[in-house]
Amino acid sequence: MPELPEVETIRRQLEPELAGRRIVDAAVLDPLWSSPRDPREVERALRGARIVSLGRRGKYLLLELEGERFLVMHLRMTGNLLWLASADSEQPSHVRVRLVLDGGERIVFDDVRRFGTGAVIEGREALEEYLGSRLGPEPLDPRFTAELLGRQASGRRAPVKAFLLDQSRIAGIGNIYADEALFRARIHPLKPVGRLRRPELERLRDAIVDTLDAGIAAAGASIDDYRHVDGQRGSMQERFLVHLREGEPCPRCGTAVVKLRAAGRGTYICPNCQRAPRRSRARRPARRAAGASA
Repeated sequence: MPELPEVETIRRQLEPELAGRRIVDAAVLDPLWSSPRDPREVERALRGARIVSLGRRGKYLLLELEGERFLVMHLRMTGNLLWLASADSEQPSHVRVRLVLDGGERIVFDDVRRFGTGAVIEGREALEEYLGSRLGPEPLDPRFTAELLGRQASGRRAPVKAFLLDQSRIAGIGNIYADEALFRARIHPLKPVGRLRRPELERLRDAIVDTLDAGIAAAGASIDDYRHVDGQRGSMQERFLVHLREGEPCPRCGTAVVKLRAAGRGTYICPNCQRAPRRSRARRPARRAAGASA
């Protein structure tokens, strides 16, 4: 958290403000943010650079600079990228990075737990290598199909919830949207992903896309730290179908939502709509033929 919808919301809010602007000053206030690269090197790489665009890949924000340079940022658990329109704007409490633009506005990376990161990458080829080694397919790309999902899942024994959380398999999905997508698809989170049949893969693919689209339409979910670039809250948490709704009636069948543990995370399901997978029976030893010696 933040997940793909939250990061995409930030991208959509900031990109129109940033394209074509120039960074006149940069301050990395926490060396951990740019580690292992020296903060002064990052500051020098950013000062004076013109911003081309702000993109996203999975949970990463990609600030493209002139000359095919990229500032790649990850918010991790508690990071926020905030827009301060003037010097009089209230300063957040845990600013790790500050960028000053040519009009006097500032972008600050605020992060109470200091897990967020930033890296300057030179060249598009190096960027693709950096992201490609970390991320699987983009679920909102038209090329993300049930067939592609099936290829990613083929032969894997991991529970489907763990598979969805693995960024190297599918980019951008975290605990919230995995729960919501699995409920929509009527799939139990502990079912081995390699055992999903074609109809289940089709339902899961559609559920992933529908769930992420719903999160973007609601401008993200503000459960803990996530905020919009102006500090406002998203509203997806008001539209959850099962996540955080333990004990409440399932919106589909009325059965009480339960909480269990899957992939090391608190996981919410409807036990009626998402039936637990059957355990594979151990092979019984073959019976000996009558009269065979002991």
